[in-house]
Amino acid sequence: MKILVLEDNERLCNLISSALEKEGYKVDTFYDGEDALEALVNGYQCFILDINVPSLDGISILESIRLYHKDIPVIIISSNHELDKIQTSYEIGCDDFLKKPFFMYELIHKIKKLCKYETKVLNLGDNFVFDYTKHCLTKDGKEVKLAKKEILFLELLAKDVHRVFSFDEIEEYVWEGEPTSLGNIRALVKRIRKKIPEKSIKIVKGLGYSIDASEIE
Repeated sequence: MKILVLEDNERLCNLISSALEKEGYKVDTFYDGEDALEALVNGYQCFILDINVPSLDGISILESIRLYHKDIPVIIISSNHELDKIQTSYEIGCDDFLKKPFFMYELIHKIKKLCKYETKVLNLGDNFVFDYTKHCLTKDGKEVKLAKKEILFLELLAKDVHRVFSFDEIEEYVWEGEPTSLGNIRALVKRIRKKIPEKSIKIVKGLGYSIDASEIE
């Protein structure tokens, strides 16, 4: 399981990383909120966020996570004991809150309790497989490199293989709320079709796109 840790105290960050790696987790650490924000698409199954970090605070990162990842566990860690900060974290959607200082076994216990997730793997045909949980596309077991928007597009369609996602939904999810054009969406689809079986992405004229895939049990 892959975990993102955002903590600007380098010593504490290293302690958390070492403790989690000993438990068998893969850990990416960040000291800066902007850097962590850019990494959200890298396929994490758990987020550990400090509130007070440089550039962008942990609560803002939590808001971004909850826009696109409703069910991935988020644990807030902070020495900030202000009630409004704690309330805001829970209102936005954090799953648990740890006040510093804390024992490392407390954090590990919370992760093990929260991070029970089901994998979702889609067969796109011609030995192409998209792992929704890991945000990873493979061909014959070898990873196919995808750009950020390509990952987000496949991730959106993989949420429900029986549904057509509208152009507005694609704009909101893939462009993360930034306005875009229908031409840009079509260009993105054209690029993705060069990396996967072309017929696996279907267009419903005037409505949007869907994915032709089957879930691997």
